[in-house]
Amino acid sequence: MLVMDSRPDLVLGTDGLARPVWAATDPLLRRYYDTEWGVPVRDERGLYERICLEGFQAGLSWATILRKRPAFRAAFADFDPDAVAGFGEDDVRRLLADAGIVRHRGKIEAAVGNARATVALRAEGGLPDLVWSFRPARTPRPATAAEVPTRSEESEALSRALRARGFRFVGPTTMYALMEAVGIVDTHLVGSHRRGSSGVWPEPDGPA
Repeated sequence: MLVMDSRPDLVLGTDGLARPVWAATDPLLRRYYDTEWGVPVRDERGLYERICLEGFQAGLSWATILRKRPAFRAAFADFDPDAVAGFGEDDVRRLLADAGIVRHRGKIEAAVGNARATVALRAEGGLPDLVWSFRPARTPRPATAAEVPTRSEESEALSRALRARGFRFVGPTTMYALMEAVGIVDTHLVGSHRRGSSGVWPEPDGPA
């Protein structure tokens, strides 16, 4: 039986661990929250994949994307930037016919273009160096879901930097979600069992 924690917007699981409401009931989301969300991602393929999936998520629930992730990986060559950069119109048509993924031409073409931009970015040091250069001096310390930001000066700057290099579907809100997902900021609620677990922002991390 799940019970609301004494702290706002947290649910105490049967394992005794406190999680936010969104990660408390669906087993897939709970596993993602416990093992992936907020864990630092510093490799090119991993960041390229997450940029693409955050873009595909626009207008949809993250649970939908997470359930389709195995199909996305199969369709996009395991998000190998070199492989996807070589996709042509035949591949776009193939992907538009793939019921296992989100069949949105603009997002599919953006994923291909983002692969090419990722490859080109190696000449400037690579995607990981660029993305992680926007780590802020401090991370938020939200006590409630309402206190979790949806964008920041850094996510706006990251969005501009990526767009200038040819990336698409990388708006400031989408990039803030990316920064949360890959550990650049820690927006685990204070009191969650995952708060401060990334190693990037060990508690205490100062005022919000």
